[in-house]
Amino acid sequence: MDRSARLPVALAVVVVVAVAVSAIRPKSYLTWLLEVAPILVALPVLVLTYRRFPLTGLVYWLIFGHALVLALGAHYTYAEVPLGDLPWTDRNHYDRFAHFVQGFVPAVVVREILLRRTPLRPGGWTFTLVSAVCLAVSACYELLEWLGALTGGESAEDFLGTQGDVWDTQWDMLLALAGALVAQLVLARVHDRRLAELSVR
Repeated sequence: MDRSARLPVALAVVVVVAVAVSAIRPKSYLTWLLEVAPILVALPVLVLTYRRFPLTGLVYWLIFGHALVLALGAHYTYAEVPLGDLPWTDRNHYDRFAHFVQGFVPAVVVREILLRRTPLRPGGWTFTLVSAVCLAVSACYELLEWLGALTGGESAEDFLGTQGDVWDTQWDMLLALAGALVAQLVLARVHDRRLAELSVR
C-alpha cells in the first residue's frame, strides 16, 4: 500500500467500525439511518475520488472526527447523547456542538477544493465564499430536516432534535456559520502548509 494511502484507509476502517457499533440497538433505526446518511454518502465518494483527488491529511482527520460525531449522535439521537447533558442547563447541547462541527469541517473541505480547483487564492474572497457555501449547506440540511418532519410524523421528532426550542433552526445555522468562520481563522495557515506539501509530492 502507498504510504500516503495508509492514513485515509486507517481512518476509513475506524469510521466503518464506529458506524457499525452505533447501529447496535440505537434508539430508533430510522433516525440512525438518517443521521449516518452523510457518512454513507461521503465514504464511497472519498474512496472513488482518492486516486484523482487525494485530500490533505488535515482534511482526512477532520472528516474522521465529523464522522464520529455523526455516529454517536445517530446512536443516541442528538437530544440524548450523554456527553451533551450539562448540569447547569436543561438542554442537551450535543446538537449545538454537532452543528458547529457541521460548519467547521466542511469549511476546510470546501477551502481545499476551491484553492486546488479554481483560480482563487487564500484571502478575502476565498474566506467569503467558503463561509457562504457552509451556510448554504447548513440551510439545505435544515430544509431536509423540515421535509423529514413533514413526512415522518411523530418519528421525525428525534431527527429534528429541537428539544422544544422554536429557534432551533436559526441556532443550527448560526452555529454552522460560526464553525466555518472559526475553522478558517484557526486553521488557514496550517491548511496552507499542508496544501503546499501536497503540491510538491
